[in-house]
Amino acid sequence: MAGIYVHIPFCKKACHYCDFHFSTSLQFKNEIIESILLELEMQKNYLGDEQITSIYFGGGTPSLLSGDELASILLQINSLFKLADKVECTLEANPDDLTDEKLLQFSKVGINRLSIGIQSFFDEDLQYMNRSHNAKQAENCIKLANKHGLTNCSIDLIFGYPLLSDEKWRSNIEKVIAYEVPHISCYGMTVEPKTALASMISKQKVAAMDDHQSARQYEYLMDELTSAGYEQYEISNFSKKGFASVHNSSYWQQQPYLGIGPSAHSYNGWSRQWNVSNNALYLKGIASGTLAHQLEILNRENKINERIMVSLRTSKGLPMNGIMELLNESERKSFAATTERFVLQGLLRREANDDLQLTSKGKLFADHVASELFIG
Repeated sequence: MAGIYVHIPFCKKACHYCDFHFSTSLQFKNEIIESILLELEMQKNYLGDEQITSIYFGGGTPSLLSGDELASILLQINSLFKLADKVECTLEANPDDLTDEKLLQFSKVGINRLSIGIQSFFDEDLQYMNRSHNAKQAENCIKLANKHGLTNCSIDLIFGYPLLSDEKWRSNIEKVIAYEVPHISCYGMTVEPKTALASMISKQKVAAMDDHQSARQYEYLMDELTSAGYEQYEISNFSKKGFASVHNSSYWQQQPYLGIGPSAHSYNGWSRQWNVSNNALYLKGIASGTLAHQLEILNRENKINERIMVSLRTSKGLPMNGIMELLNESERKSFAATTERFVLQGLLRREANDDLQLTSKGKLFADHVASELFIG
């Protein structure tokens, strides 16, 4: 099983917190789409004989594309790769793009799952983030998606920023539960270097993030969504039964995937590669018949540490027997001592089969716990 990720590097506006690769100019949209089609041809052997179980259009804002533009990419994938009988095909979308006309187009070309960047149901918060939609559009797009049969829908919410009171956060969660959205992805606001948000904080135009607020709102999120029947199958992702993301789950299960488009990442089990995060250089490379990318060959330590990191993020946790088999005697002793320390601190727990899982408290320190368990 394998997945294909297609990066569409265009947005209407630059969100203040975002450090993903994108352009607010659509000047080279046609050229990028043509290059994506060519790159798919160039990379058709990357996944070997793996069967494709998921296709994911990310960005950027893929919902800026027309149905015909998406169809051209999907037809190319279908002609070059072996697809499973049932393929999850996700489109990341902004609420302001989800009109009746667009949703009808998306549904017709084979999009069967939406990931909608709502982030908040409050106008002042959306303006703070510099989002392109408003609160009314945020609510309306869920209704429209259901109307057009796109009920396999995920929405993104952000917590832990100064404008978000606990009362507003409670209201956001109540809304998604009331709309019976089957999948929710929630992320704490982070301040990435060279973003508008980082600049505004450094110039004291807006307040800095509060770690205590973020932790409090994350704990409330976990409690409320669990009570509402959602499973937290990964640290940032919650789903109703049967609605976990096939594509994202493949990342955490370390299945191979092919990334297409500027800045897209690929993984095949023994190496990682990522395309250049520059539209002009990407186009130049494809035009010359080469791929402007960097390649990292994964060594033993890379593979083990990645397995520790991604496994701990999931509800299944880290299989102790499996990881111990990969370690030498010295590493096993150190790993066992570190895990015992985190168990005593209440950050990890052992299941009946001896597998390790993060506790609710441990999920607040997931990166720290994982890094302490790394070898090398």
